[in-house]
Amino acid sequence: MTAIADLFSHNRAWAAEMERTRPGFFSGLVKQQQPKFMWIGCSDSRVPANQITGLEPGEVFVHRNVANVVVHSDLNALSAIQFAVEMLKVEHIMVVGHYGCGGVLAALHGTRIGLADNWIRHIQDVRDRHRVLLEKLAPERRGDALVDLNVIEQVVNVSVSTVMVDAWAKGQKVTVHGWAFGVHDGLLQDLGMSVSSTESLDTLYHAAVARITAARST
Repeated sequence: MTAIADLFSHNRAWAAEMERTRPGFFSGLVKQQQPKFMWIGCSDSRVPANQITGLEPGEVFVHRNVANVVVHSDLNALSAIQFAVEMLKVEHIMVVGHYGCGGVLAALHGTRIGLADNWIRHIQDVRDRHRVLLEKLAPERRGDALVDLNVIEQVVNVSVSTVMVDAWAKGQKVTVHGWAFGVHDGLLQDLGMSVSSTESLDTLYHAAVARITAARST
């Protein structure tokens, strides 16, 4: 097992290697960050935003929580989105779930975890909203389908937030995307839910849900 002291050793070795191979790297980071991307993802340690997308530090603004949930009472998530949109002027917000997500599977099967049950209740709401769709699928396909559905619902939640409604009303160019990551193969999947205005939301939502139904039924 890696000891805490080892983390400091690894950090110093990494910093020295970066400065050796890319002189001026850290002095560049000192400047104001100007990312074009925001990543809203799961806290799962297997899903690191920078490594998955090949982006450097300073190129992606990250918010993570259990099962990549965005709800209107979560001032933490909403504050991060507001800062990214209004202050950093990001152009793309990616809501990214991942297959095999423990929070999603707990919601699917009604597994009790503890205090986190109250958070996972939001995903159970997604499960219940799409119960008919999920029950039509083979049991082994329902977990991945609920991951996709949860991402789509969270894209909706981001898109109808006051932050996004106000940004689009002012003509700001920012798009909210729904993606899913395969821990088993390292690949990102575009769920076809890329929203750049409130007017397009309803049509995109129904089309994305229909694609999940078709893809997971075959």
